[in-house]
Amino acid sequence: MSVRIAKLTKRIVDTAQPESERYVVWDSALRGFGLRVEPSGTKTFLVRYRFGGRKRFLAIGRFGHLTPEQARGLAQATLADVRHGSDPAEERREERAAITVDELAKRFLAEHVGPKRKGTTAVHYRSLIERYVLPKHGSRKAHDFTRSDLARLHLSIRDHPYQANRLLAVVASMYSFAERLGLVADGCNPAARIERFPESRRERFLTTEELARLGEAFRRFENDGRFREGIVALRLLLFTGARLREILHLRWEHVDMERGLLFLPDSKTGKKTIFLNAPALSVLRSLERGGACVIPGADPNFPRADLKKPWAAVTEAAALPGLRIHDLRHSFASVGAGAGLGLPIVGKLLGHTQASTTSRYAHLDADPIRRAADAIGETIAAALDKNGGSNASSKSGQKHLSLCDKLQLSPIWRPIPANRNNLLFPKISITLSSGPLKSHDSNFIWTT
Repeated sequence: MSVRIAKLTKRIVDTAQPESERYVVWDSALRGFGLRVEPSGTKTFLVRYRFGGRKRFLAIGRFGHLTPEQARGLAQATLADVRHGSDPAEERREERAAITVDELAKRFLAEHVGPKRKGTTAVHYRSLIERYVLPKHGSRKAHDFTRSDLARLHLSIRDHPYQANRLLAVVASMYSFAERLGLVADGCNPAARIERFPESRRERFLTTEELARLGEAFRRFENDGRFREGIVALRLLLFTGARLREILHLRWEHVDMERGLLFLPDSKTGKKTIFLNAPALSVLRSLERGGACVIPGADPNFPRADLKKPWAAVTEAAALPGLRIHDLRHSFASVGAGAGLGLPIVGKLLGHTQASTTSRYAHLDADPIRRAADAIGETIAAALDKNGGSNASSKSGQKHLSLCDKLQLSPIWRPIPANRNNLLFPKISITLSSGPLKSHDSNFIWTT
């Protein structure tokens, strides 16, 4: 192993290039402090010392996670411990040997997942670890949980490929966390190089006839007074394309009726603005404000937990077995994409673009997005009411126009009709005053 000597500054560390063999650059100012450069390009700060007549090496951390100045301070502290009779390398070895998978999981969930992941993600991580990893492997030493162990576990749930692949991702993250803290040796991540199962995403969206049946089911429960808040939530999900938790956790303080906007402070993708079309606004205006939450639970100041009971009743009444609540979001998107509104517009409505701050949205020229939101909402409302009846989302009594007619009302849009056989609405090509949007394949179906 080649040895070099230089003052370990940021410039020296940055310019240290990998070679065919690993080498160490020893610091000229602090004896025993060095930088190991691997052929792969990985650069690790380390300390060399003698203890009990034997030479010891202790990795401090990788360049990137640590600056040279931070590493120098840790090296000084480590060498001071050695002078006081400690053997840091042996202490670390004992710590690595002592920690079990269960103990590692607890630290990972408490120190990494809890502070750095959203609540629903943290719950999912915990569920995967507690269900699959801990029952059989929790008492084992963390470094003894090998790739072959995890590969067998991964294979055992192959009938659920999405779940199996998420398990690999969680274990990989847990062991990366352990490596960063020196709880396990570098390179012992059991998830490395395990091939993932192919995943087929479910693509389900409602046809015009299915929307009509869904609308009949909504009205049936609205008329007999059952699941009132649940039906309200389902209508809002369908009219806005929002995610389930975005509607269930919606508070009145997030609703701007005057401008027709929802300002969500913490959605799956961070801060998010949802544009409310006329049917969605009508639903919201029909509600009484009994507390802080738009869709309250037993306590009006706390959100409803889920929509399992109303959704089961509605899908049974509408003869839509297997339909998921998230498919309402797919249906919202497919209406817009099928009518040729353009991926940038539909993506904006769904919140696929990272939202900026609320103040920036106040100055956003949202006219094209507003028209798209209104057009989709009106069209869905028309389909829901196809077989008769009226509800809070369509009290105006005006005839629902086609998407093309709605968009032609504004000079900023220039729709060009085209044949469309496989979706709900005719395909149109839309251009904005600033230039054309992307064209779409005739078989395109938007998925989220």
